[in-house]
Amino acid sequence: MRTGFIRCALLACGLALAAATVNAQWNPTRSIRLIVPYSTGTATDTIARTIGQKLGESFKQQVLVDNQPGANGILGTEAVARAPKDGHTLGMIAANHVVTPALYGKLPYDTLRDFTPVTIAGAVPFVLVVHPSLPATSVKELIAFAKARPGQLFYSSAGNGSPPHLSGELFKSMAGVDLVHVPYKGLAPGLIDLLAGQVALMFPAISAGLPHARAGKLRALGVTSLKRSPAAPDLATMDEAGLKGYEVYSWIGVMGPAGLPKAAVSRLHAEVTQALRLADVSKRLTSLGVDIIGNSPGEFARIMEADLVKFGKIVKASGAKLD
Repeated sequence: MRTGFIRCALLACGLALAAATVNAQWNPTRSIRLIVPYSTGTATDTIARTIGQKLGESFKQQVLVDNQPGANGILGTEAVARAPKDGHTLGMIAANHVVTPALYGKLPYDTLRDFTPVTIAGAVPFVLVVHPSLPATSVKELIAFAKARPGQLFYSSAGNGSPPHLSGELFKSMAGVDLVHVPYKGLAPGLIDLLAGQVALMFPAISAGLPHARAGKLRALGVTSLKRSPAAPDLATMDEAGLKGYEVYSWIGVMGPAGLPKAAVSRLHAEVTQALRLADVSKRLTSLGVDIIGNSPGEFARIMEADLVKFGKIVKASGAKLD
């Protein structure tokens, strides 16, 4: 009986060890398709190509970046949701993923249930910049100036529902000021009009706004992340400037379709976060104004859930809608 017990125990240990080995050794068996629901040259595309190269080297499999822009990211994101659940098709998705439900009446997927989060690779903060003609050198002074002129200050954005728009709407709400939103078809034209003095302020990505501020063409008043950005450590956050709890940033993360095997999620998470720690990757992304994150799948899921509620309220209050 003792011999039989020992045999059973050894068998159980062997099975457990085999299962652990399988989990630890998940590997892609063919090339990986990394879908980017936006155009080439965007921050999301750059991060995808930078990380994709490192994943290819680690997995010894080709990682193909597949740009599928259109419908504010919905087309490419749907392709991720409908992909096989084997870890060979992933998406590099930006934070507008949790904004689109409030902007569109119906989506071809569920924002949370149809996806498996892996990790947020990085976050792009925004910066409040004003035209130099505005007599405000701080967030506090801007609020006082705006309150004395309700409905007279215009701020530009990259379009309805874009992060610069949501940043402006949150600022209006928390500061109690009445600003007029001017949506543009993209960041560049809105920034051009700000430089020309056609509008008073804007919340562009830090990589787009900071160079103009350093050149003296604009004045930077604060960054929208809760922590100071490594790209501008001397610039206070909006929270530090007096708007407690103010936070807007565009996270960019790796996701797969719902139901990815846990072993695949674990290995993908390990490889992506390891790539983010590499010196050349860190230098490349930081130079673009990206704050490197590399959080856990659970943390990523909780951020999506919270942002879905937060930005849904902001969009609803703004009245923005897209067809």
